[in-house]
This record gives sequence, structure tokens and C-alpha cells, in this order.
Amino acid sequence: MIRIAISVKNAAARIALLDGDRLTEYAIWNFTEAGDIGDRFTARLTAKAPAMAGSFADLGAITGFLPDSAGAGLTEGAYFAARITRMAQSGKGPRLAAIAEPHAEKPGLIHLGLGPLIDLATRLPNAQIAVDDYGLIAEIAKRCREDSNTGVAARVIYQSNSFDAVLEDEVAALMESSGDLTNGARMHVSVTPALTAIDIDAGGATAGNAPKHSSQLALNLALIPELTRQITLRNLSGGILIDFAGMKPAARQKLLPALAAALKNDPLKPQILGFSNLGFAEVTRARIRPPLHEYPQ
Repeated sequence: MIRIAISVKNAAARIALLDGDRLTEYAIWNFTEAGDIGDRFTARLTAKAPAMAGSFADLGAITGFLPDSAGAGLTEGAYFAARITRMAQSGKGPRLAAIAEPHAEKPGLIHLGLGPLIDLATRLPNAQIAVDDYGLIAEIAKRCREDSNTGVAARVIYQSNSFDAVLEDEVAALMESSGDLTNGARMHVSVTPALTAIDIDAGGATAGNAPKHSSQLALNLALIPELTRQITLRNLSGGILIDFAGMKPAARQKLLPALAAALKNDPLKPQILGFSNLGFAEVTRARIRPPLHEYPQ
């Protein structure tokens, strides 16, 4: 059974998509703060940036970026209604789109949305939503009334243990830079402003009676489903380099079909670019929300 579990901790909602007991997606929603995807503002266009094919806009407490393709015809000083389409991350402000809605004559918040919950609820219209906080349930109902998303509120129930002990442990592990994969292999994640590198440590996982090249191929094929699941759960995005465990260049190509199949159901539709000359698998994944490591702990 597919279900959405939400638990409030430290003024943030932790959202888990579960297929039975298996965690398939995870997100953090700072529902008391403005700045998530879908939040709407009165914005004032403050400066054109032709080199960046867009403009900067004052939202009141924050500054956003409006691509030319999402705000054609607006001039400097103009007020307009804007919706956040990509959250602030890596030191950059949120990305905006101009929308045809009433707005004020002063920059500021118009309406808070449902953050990552609306994405899951829309994609999974029959999934029950279990929340462990009455205050958040009331806030979801209020925002649904304001946004005419009454179908979402109708699926929300109160459940005091929406996150059980096993799920809590798994969520806590997502905040670590290393994690277990399959058959004793581990992943080590290194994040830079430009890209994310994932190193696969086979350890003793390739030991056995099979020839070395066969066992390494089998190991890497076996760990791909859990590796891609971890990429999704941690919301690693942008350029991702994967250093698979100990394979010769010609053999690495055999991993691409399995990698593509494992990424097929990722909601952000990652692109596989192949292997670099250094032997890294190159993957790009859209930067829509910050990766987990950018959220305050």
C-alpha cells in the first residue's frame, strides 16, 4: 500500500513516501517559513540581468530570480504576482515565474502553499496522508481551502506514530555522508558547490569463487537499485559523478542499462551522460529543492 507519512520535528515537517514499509521518497518541509515551491508573492522587478537571461525581483524579505522565459514583457520597477518554481539553494535565491493573479503594490507574501506535499498528493491521488501533529493538519486544511485543493485535506488523518522507530532510524541515516548498499558495499558521498561525487567501496563484497571481473560486475549491478534509491532519498542533484567499484573501462558500459532502468521512476527524471574519461558515471538530476545536507539539523 502506498501512503504518505508526515511527522513534525523542530518546527519542520518530515514527509516520507512509503510503499508498504519501504521508504521510496523523503522531503523536509519548513511549513512555517515562506520560500518553498508554490508559495506566491507580490514581487517588484528590481534589476535586469541580460547576461543571466533574467531579472532580480524583490519579494519582501528575500530576493528571487525571474528568467526571461517566465516573465516576458515586465520592466524594471513593475509589480507582479510570482510563484516560486525552484527553492533557494547553494547560496542562490529562489527561481520565480510570473502568474496572472491579483497582487499588492508592495513586495511580500500572498499565500503559502503545500510545499512537497502537493507534489506527492497530486502524483498519488489515492494515497492516504497520516500526520502526527494536529496543528499541521489544521494548517493543511486552511491552505487547501485557500487554494481549492480540498481533495488533499480530505485524505489527511491523525496518526500519533506516523514515523515508527525503524523509519526514524532510516531517516537519521540519510543525514550521514556514508551509507550501506548491497552485499557489504558502502557509498561515500562528497558534496562540492559544483558537483556531488559518490564513491563505491566494495570492501570484501567481491570475494568469492567467481573470476574478479565477473564478481565486480555482479556486485555493481546488484547495488545500483539501492544506490539510485539513496540518490532520490537524499535529493542529490545537479551533476553527480559515480565511481563504481573496480571495473575496467570496457566493462563499465554494461552498467548503463541497469542504471537507466533504476532511475526511470525517479520523479525528477535524471539524465545519464555515460562514463567520463576518468571512469565516472555522469548523471544530471534537476535542482528543484535543496538536498538534505543543506537543511539545518
